[in-house]
Amino acid sequence: MSLYRTELRRLAKRRFTRYMSLLGLLVLVAVVVGVFFTNQKIDAGQLARAERQADQQYQDQLRWSEQERAACEQAKTAGTPNDGRFPDDCSMIQAPPREAIEARWFLPSTFDFRETFDETLIPLAAILALVGFVVGASYVGAEWSTGGMMNLLLWRPRRLTVLLTKLAALLTGLLALALPATVLWFAGFWLVATFRGSTEKVTSGVWQSFALTGLRGLVLALALTTIGFALASLGRHTAMALGGVVAVMVVFQFGLGILLDMASVRWAEAWLLPTYLLAWMTKKVTLQDWDSCNATYYGECKPATFDITWQQSSMLLAIGTVVILGAALWAMRRRDIS
Repeated sequence: MSLYRTELRRLAKRRFTRYMSLLGLLVLVAVVVGVFFTNQKIDAGQLARAERQADQQYQDQLRWSEQERAACEQAKTAGTPNDGRFPDDCSMIQAPPREAIEARWFLPSTFDFRETFDETLIPLAAILALVGFVVGASYVGAEWSTGGMMNLLLWRPRRLTVLLTKLAALLTGLLALALPATVLWFAGFWLVATFRGSTEKVTSGVWQSFALTGLRGLVLALALTTIGFALASLGRHTAMALGGVVAVMVVFQFGLGILLDMASVRWAEAWLLPTYLLAWMTKKVTLQDWDSCNATYYGECKPATFDITWQQSSMLLAIGTVVILGAALWAMRRRDIS
């Protein structure tokens, strides 16, 4: 009997795997349904109404500026101190130009597939990664805690082969869940955009960009699933993986973030793991340092910036995955099985 097929059946028959996968899918469905009911398709009547509201706000700004300018002139003539309410030159009190008040501010929320769908791939990847991490940790952790791993090694004594076969079955199971879920995610939001938004200007290049982002999301889910599996195998218990994540998030992320903020460290976000995960999904995260000022030719102050790219994130993700999995394989090979 094939060990790989046996592990696939064992993974599929675990109640925790089924419940966790169902929960993840229900969360994804809830997100799509929520976006559907919180957006509207914009018609000509709504556009005309938004234009009227923008005009009305512009007229209100004109009246307000005239009243304030008159009050400023009156206070200046009377010599009344204004306590900084008015500028020295009352003519500076002007309403904003009409084009500064946009009609889109007064439109209801609408789902523009070209502009918005890319953002929805981040929660998709996060949910799939969470499901994979927890299922992977539970899958191998239960084998160690119940003695199943020891019994299996009596039948198939090659330790590394057994562990890697379990990992291969786990990653196959995740792909079997993630690929259809991703396709349905694309289809679901296309329907949302069709009935509750816009599908205009969606070119082949846009589809290619979305597909690459979705692929990066799948890679992230596979990597975190491998890490969860390896941590649980390294500690021989599910709690090793879950406790390790809690420790990393609480101690090394929140605690380190607070410490860096108190120390006023420049580019503090560059030391935090979520920044690199976000950069992996969005291709680039630009950090800004508002304590520094780069004056432009026109006297405008722009903060210094620091870019974290998906290439840097890929190196961190690959090194972390290889190191943790390598440690689990080394421990499996060297430690006694008891």
